[in-house]
Order: sequence, then structure tokens, then C-alpha cells
Amino acid sequence: MVFSSTTFLFLFLPALLVAYFCRKGIRWRNGVLLVFSLIFYSFGEPVWVLGMIGVTLINWFVALRIYGTRRRRTRKLLLAAGVVTSLILLVYFKYSSFLANTVYGLLGMDRVAPERHLPIGISFYTFQVLTYTVDVYRKKAKPQTNPCRTLLYISCFPQLIAGPIVQYSDVAEALSQRKTTPTDFYRGLQRFVLGLGKKVLLANLCGEMLEATALGGTGAQLSLLGSWLSAALYTMQLYFDFSAYSDMAIGLGRIFGFSYKENFDHPYLSASVTEFWRRWHMSLSAFFRDYVYIPLGGNRRGTGRTILNLAIVWSLTGLWHGASWNFVLWGIYYYALLVLERFVLRQALDRTPAFLRHILTLLLVTVGWVIFYYTDFSAMTEHLHALVGLGGGGFVDAKLLSVLKQYTVLPLIMALCCLPLQSWLKGLFSRGHGGVSTAGEILGAVALTAIFLLSLLFLMGQTYNPFIYFRF
Repeated sequence: MVFSSTTFLFLFLPALLVAYFCRKGIRWRNGVLLVFSLIFYSFGEPVWVLGMIGVTLINWFVALRIYGTRRRRTRKLLLAAGVVTSLILLVYFKYSSFLANTVYGLLGMDRVAPERHLPIGISFYTFQVLTYTVDVYRKKAKPQTNPCRTLLYISCFPQLIAGPIVQYSDVAEALSQRKTTPTDFYRGLQRFVLGLGKKVLLANLCGEMLEATALGGTGAQLSLLGSWLSAALYTMQLYFDFSAYSDMAIGLGRIFGFSYKENFDHPYLSASVTEFWRRWHMSLSAFFRDYVYIPLGGNRRGTGRTILNLAIVWSLTGLWHGASWNFVLWGIYYYALLVLERFVLRQALDRTPAFLRHILTLLLVTVGWVIFYYTDFSAMTEHLHALVGLGGGGFVDAKLLSVLKQYTVLPLIMALCCLPLQSWLKGLFSRGHGGVSTAGEILGAVALTAIFLLSLLFLMGQTYNPFIYFRF
């Protein structure tokens, strides 16, 4: 089940809202939300919901033991047990075939390990289980004595499948006491509808245009302009798709009394690769910073150690996205760019005009998404060649002209939608002190209604289109 489906919009969500708000007690609301969250996950993973529950309960027990002992060695052993338990399913399902095939290749063996079915959301909920145990170990938060609250933290459906990655210390208090005001409900619903529109009206349409290009086929067929258009469409589709899910998750969380941190901040406005990663998938960046980079020493142990720590973080970031060498290469690509920005080109970049830095960053990010897209290295190489005019399609190809003829200015409109239009409109209708005028509120409500109805209309005519990040 996905948020952008009629089953969710007209059956699951209304039933949950009625059951959740029919009583005010936190125990009732937690119980309802937990049951519905497990039902939500069971739609996609009717068997491996038990794996998620098992890993959660083991870490709940481990965290209680960590909190209850003062012996440093025992605490570390318990932490190691919790971490290994959290990672074991992820490594088995996501990386075992990849590791086996790598070993077979190194040994020259003519064998191929079978691909394993990857449980939906396992990369996200594994990291959340880790934050629970580690936060208790660091005494950043107290453990939950009630295992159901721990399970609710892990399985809470808004952020279960594709994030944002919610650190336990950020929601520990809300698990035991929270409320939803009418303003919270409306603002949460508003955020959800905006995310729904971004997914259905922007991300899915980008995907439709992308299918009409040669992306995913033979890169040699791409012309110079065609290769850049297809790369730009994928760049926008990925942003709209993933940020739409985050918008809907944050909105739903607010409806049910949780305050999730932002996950995107208009990343394509960045003037450096460093800034891009402060704006893109911010919850993942925060996880690797707080639970990997800083524990390794961060930048406190000299330049050499900082460069090594960055290499570890970006290797893990690449592998987290998928068990394929293109993701490893993608991580190395960003590692190299960040090291160059930080240690080699800092002064030169500071003297470069801002608009040039914005353009250069956008080009580098777009190239990065080409690496990210292709698991086939030959197709990736052909597309990269086409980006510099070395493809087999010349300057303009027939597919490019067909896409431009069919969709005319839609790619440009999509590009404009990457800008902070909502913030600009709020400023336009502002009445001072950060508020919005009555006319602005009315227009906003009308616009939200139109977005919702238009999204429903498009959903009726579209084929099933899951969120891209479900496969990571």
C-alpha cells in the first residue's frame, strides 16, 4: 500500500482517523496507531513484518539491560549485540547475494548467487532500531519500559517505508504524551495534500516523460541534448518522488501528534556539493553524521583522519542505497567532490561568482544521478559519453524531438517547481509577523482542494507507480 493510492486515501486513512480520534487517551491512540501501522506494512510484507517485530523486541530488551547496568564492558557487549541483531537481516537480504557474486568473480567461478527479495523499508527501519539502542547507550534518552511503544516508534506507518529516518531521542517524549490541535490537523493535512500533488502531478509525469527518452536503453542512442534532458528528467523525478513521500510522512506525523524533522530543503538551489548534502535527504545525512562520522572522530583528529572518516561514511552511504557497484561508485564520486571542495578548491570556489557555483553544482549533481541510475556499467558509460557529445545520437535525436513536441514546456514547468514557490507565495500573501492574510488562507484552501481533486483524477488514469526509494 502506498500513500498515493485510492486504497490508502479512501479506506485505510479514513478508518484510522475515525478509530484514532474517537477517544483521547494516549494508550488507546498508541494502540490504534500500532495496529494500523502493522496492517499497513503487512500489505507489502505479510511475512517479514515478523522480522521487523523480532528485531525491535530484541533491541527493546537489550536497551533495558544497557540502561540497568553500570559496567562499561557489559554495556558495550550489549550494544554490540543490539547492533548486530539490527544489521543481520539487512545484510542477509540486501547484501548477501552481492557479496557472494563479488567473491565468485574474484575467484573466477562461473556462478551467480540468486537475488533475494528485499523487504520493503528494511534500510529505513533498521537505522531507526539502531538509533534507539545507541541513544539509550549514550544516555541521550531513557528506554521504553513498554515494548509496544518501542514497536510503535519503529513501525509507525508515516515514516516506516521510506523515511524520514527518525532518531529515537526526537520522538521519545511524544510516544507517551502528545496531542493534536485543530491547527496541527489542518497543517498536517495541508502538507500531505501538497506531497500527494508533488508525487502524482510532478514525479509521475516526470517518469512518464522519462520513459519516452532513451534512458535505460542503449546510451549510444542518446544525442548530446537528449542525454541531458533524460538526466534532468530523472534528477527532477527523484527529487519530486522522494520529497513528496517525506512531505506526506511529515504531514501524517503532525496529524497524529509527531513532529518529524524536515528531510529536504530545495537541494537544487545549492551553491556547492557540501550545501547540497545539507539540503538533500537530511535525515540520512544526520544519521551518518551522528552515528558514524562523529564517533569515528569527525574532523577532530587532523586532515588525514578526516579524509579517512569521510571515505568510510561515503562508502557506507553508497552501499546503503543498494547492493550494486554503481552505488559504491556514486558514493566515491561524492566523496571525491567533497574532499576537493573542502581541502583543495575552497579558496577558488570562494572567489567564484555565486551563479556559476549554482550552475556547476547542479551539473555535478545531475551527472551523479546518471551514475546512480545505471546498474549496467556499459549503459552508464555510454550515457556519460553522450553528456560530453561522444554518444551515437549526434546533437539532437528523434526521441528528444518527440518528447519536446508531445510535452512542449512541461520540462521547464517541472524545473520551476523545484524552486521554493510555496515560500514565495506565502511572502506575497503575508500580513506581517509571519502570518498569512485571510485572502491568502482562502486561496490556499482552494488551491489544496484543486490539487487533491486533480491528483485523484490523475490517479484514476495512471498505472501503479510506487515510490522510487522503496527499492532502497
